[in-house]
Amino acid sequence: MISLNTPKHNQIGVEILVRGIVQGVGFRPFIYNLASRFEISGTVTNTSDGVVIRAMARSDRLASFLDILEHHPPPLARIISIEKKPLLDPITDDGFTILESTSGSVANTAIPPDIAICDDCRREMLDPRDRRYRYPFINCTNCGPRFTIVETIPYDRPKTSMKVFPMCSECEREYRNPANRRFHAQPNACPVCGPQLFWFRRDGEMVECSDPVKEAAVSLGKGKILAVRGLGGFHLAVDATSPEAVATLRQRKGRPDKPLAVMLPDIDAALSLFHVNQEERVRLLSSEHPIVLLHPRRQTGLAANLAPGIDVLGVMLPYTPLHFLLFHEDPCPRALVMTSGNVSGAPICTDNGDALRRLAAIADFFLLHNREIVTRVDDSVCRVVSGMTRLIRRARGYVPAPLTIPWRLPQILGCGGGLKSTFCLGRGQSAFLSQHIGDLFNLESLTFYSESIRHLEQVFEITPEIVACDLHPDYLSTRYAEELDLPLYRIQHHHAHAVAIMAEHGLTEPVLAVVMDGTGFGPDGTIWGGEFLLADLTSYSRLGHLSPLQLPGGDKAAVEPWRMAVSALYRLYGEEGIATAKLPPALANIPPEHREAIVSMLKHSFNTPLTSSCGRLFDAIASILGVRQYMSYEGQAAMELESLARRSVTSTWKNELTETISRNVFPSNLVDKEKLEICSEEFVRIASLALQHGENPGKAALEFHFHLIRSITELTRLLAERTGIRQIALAGGCMQNSLLLEGLIHVFRYEGLEVYTGENVPINDGAISLGQTIIGGLQHVSRDSDESN
Repeated sequence: MISLNTPKHNQIGVEILVRGIVQGVGFRPFIYNLASRFEISGTVTNTSDGVVIRAMARSDRLASFLDILEHHPPPLARIISIEKKPLLDPITDDGFTILESTSGSVANTAIPPDIAICDDCRREMLDPRDRRYRYPFINCTNCGPRFTIVETIPYDRPKTSMKVFPMCSECEREYRNPANRRFHAQPNACPVCGPQLFWFRRDGEMVECSDPVKEAAVSLGKGKILAVRGLGGFHLAVDATSPEAVATLRQRKGRPDKPLAVMLPDIDAALSLFHVNQEERVRLLSSEHPIVLLHPRRQTGLAANLAPGIDVLGVMLPYTPLHFLLFHEDPCPRALVMTSGNVSGAPICTDNGDALRRLAAIADFFLLHNREIVTRVDDSVCRVVSGMTRLIRRARGYVPAPLTIPWRLPQILGCGGGLKSTFCLGRGQSAFLSQHIGDLFNLESLTFYSESIRHLEQVFEITPEIVACDLHPDYLSTRYAEELDLPLYRIQHHHAHAVAIMAEHGLTEPVLAVVMDGTGFGPDGTIWGGEFLLADLTSYSRLGHLSPLQLPGGDKAAVEPWRMAVSALYRLYGEEGIATAKLPPALANIPPEHREAIVSMLKHSFNTPLTSSCGRLFDAIASILGVRQYMSYEGQAAMELESLARRSVTSTWKNELTETISRNVFPSNLVDKEKLEICSEEFVRIASLALQHGENPGKAALEFHFHLIRSITELTRLLAERTGIRQIALAGGCMQNSLLLEGLIHVFRYEGLEVYTGENVPINDGAISLGQTIIGGLQHVSRDSDESN
């Protein structure tokens, strides 16, 4: 407690409620020291409603105190609101005190995300004179685990998984000292009292050793695969410079092609191996430490099979003390694969015993610890496009920070979709978008999903009154919603995409939404995916779309791109024409009986639902150009097509785009039917002709991107003229293609349109639940309002 001497009769009192991310970020110590600076008496405490400050001082000092609180809070704090009211009961005691936390009726505060190790802790950890020298669980109020160890709020040690580690006397003194960096750092620990590392063989036997970190580094240097228990789950780690070690990991995990993320020891290594612009550098070094997609330099020394067929690689820097200690060991390779520690298709492992059972067929050794992980959280992934960071996967470092919205919601659960699933809880003007759950297609993922919902409901004390889900009747998320026995709002997939963008940017007026996606169930029973919508917060109209193609074999066509190529050629030439046409070489290599079977299905409309999917159009072009006929992971053909196109990109490509658009020197691809359509099969015809004329496939791939951007621009421009709407929302999984997104942003701005797209929420299906939450919540509010009138 600090003592003050200002006479009481010259003082005024105020009670302040601060909401936002204000717990676990050194906020109370900040307030304590600020009060000391301005000779303010009173108290500060954590409550489930936020941080409550009772302050008494001269009016000028209180004004200065409040000004700094509002405009210069701690760097990791995120203030959503500050409420002030006069203090009815004067403070009689001198001094300023930090009180014990209290619980209230409703949790309006936010848990901070997990935070990458800070520079101060890193220096101490590498200092032989420090008592935490080489301690892999060092942390302070500025860094360390938060969300992954929290059981409930207020955020205090007894309500985290650190409760089983009583602090030693030295840690306790730090924890109680307001001048110390570890004052009220809930995960505070040291080698004497805190969590420890253990070294295990794949047979489940613990190996007694003096230094598990050194053992791990030596094993990695020998090409062994390690399962490493981390912050939000397990990583599978291997030498990223060894093609043999990477191949072994791929074979054991059943992941033949999907790109693998790498961890590098520091920013200098990243700069030497990859092209890194200023925004990418900022992201790599940020407190979130996400995986950043980067273009490698010509000679990296990294294994060529890290991301076959893809021209970008996911890169992250060490974000836990353990990561730094591994790289600090000489035997450790200079680059490590760090991929999710799971069996393909299942959630990442978090529990030691579970990992030893599930990952024993993959990992040679296990580096374990005994700090329990309450909530599993994957690494976040982002990409810098048009100078802005765009989240592709929102997880560690970002979750569970709330999104503040300008509309008031009832207590609602948005259940998300099928791929890249998330859920979202809404209440008042806050939306809590969950961490990345993954593809929701099996019991294990559904269990992770339902457990995570219950956990966040408990943490934020939200009891949904209503629920929103996708229109698709077979999604597990839809079935989960139906079983809740609550008022249910079924939201069209692409409308949810559009409103997620509107919510992030606080857009209240209708927008023209351009949603280029893989799959979304349409109310007409067809599969949508290349959509132009007039969207507001509760309703939408479909104004245009890509012309539909048949989807031969349904979901099978989403993993065999050649099927979509045959479908488009059949649409162009018919049964006889496709039999006599000169097929692209790659398609000619498909067994004739397979092609004939697909043509027969198309002719008789057998298991060939219609789709306007942009994703399937990318697949068809990838097949025609010989990029990919069979896929081992979602989006593979489109990603490889983008990489192929990038080989032909020049430094002036965006200017070339705007020039052809402004001069109208390209043929129109629009068809004015009941709805405006972009002719999908025309792209396939042009690509086929390009190959027949001997054009380079890379150049043809780039021209496809240009043609698609021009066609989307032409249709959007026409709709903007007809509706008078100038705000454009870009969304959908296909917009993860940086050529497509960057090109559209550039030409739309050139056309004088206002462009909005995902930044802090994913542009893919990871934001569907947010859109559902807003639409369903506001539809419910509107319905209640109508009924009351």
